[in-house]
Amino acid sequence: MPRFLSLIRIDENNAPEGGPGPELMQRMGELIEEMTKAGALLDTAGLVPAAQGARVHYEGGRLSVTDGPFTETKEVIGGYTMLQAKDRAEAIEWTKRFLKVHEPHWTVTCEVREVMEG
Repeated sequence: MPRFLSLIRIDENNAPEGGPGPELMQRMGELIEEMTKAGALLDTAGLVPAAQGARVHYEGGRLSVTDGPFTETKEVIGGYTMLQAKDRAEAIEWTKRFLKVHEPHWTVTCEVREVMEG
């Protein structure tokens, strides 16, 4: 079965102070358990804030490193999920369920991409 990477993008400037609350974490945990039992979830994790990250850029034979925060960026990758699904539609359905566990005050976008094999 193909694998899909869901990149979870958030606007850190509009995210709730302190991150996800206990109710959201419980709903996420329940969904993660369901996805694991269904054999769809291969891996998932949240990421530390962009201010603690770095960007490494290569252009014209030169490397540069920029430490966070990245002022020109509105949305940042806040986490990821690696899924195994029969097709793109199934991967999108799991991703939609993940988004629906969030309260309405969250703004989250997931980019779902199939992993190129071999």
